[in-house]
Amino acid sequence: MEITTRLEFDSGHRIPNHKSQCRNLHGHRYVIEITLGGDIIQNEQASEDGMVMDFSDVKRIARESVVDVWDHAFIVYKNDQVVLDFLNTLSDHKTVVFETVPTAENMAAEAFRILKNRYQDTYGNQLTLSRVRLYETPNSWADATT
Repeated sequence: MEITTRLEFDSGHRIPNHKSQCRNLHGHRYVIEITLGGDIIQNEQASEDGMVMDFSDVKRIARESVVDVWDHAFIVYKNDQVVLDFLNTLSDHKTVVFETVPTAENMAAEAFRILKNRYQDTYGNQLTLSRVRLYETPNSWADATT
């Protein structure tokens, strides 16, 4: 069985060497979907009886680990020195530095990496993170599955 929940956040970024408009500073209303796989919990004593995992717990973990960290932040590649220098002139600016260029693909992969071990198999139901889907626009997204 798989379950999926969806959260939204706003962030800015740029793709420094992009051949078109994405080389400029800009932002997106991102949507992130977290998909977990596992058996349905069969434990009448548990609040999660009949579920793979309580959606509120799935969302809480995603918010704490990724969404709240990236929301209203500027996500910048560690080697984009011009932008890093500029952002450092802004007091208390929310900046997230990525090891890779912050494309939708790399952001989805980073979210998957961060979340992979955050979802615990508490009830022996083989709970695993199956996919992180990150929408950069309503019509464009990247899926990270490993």
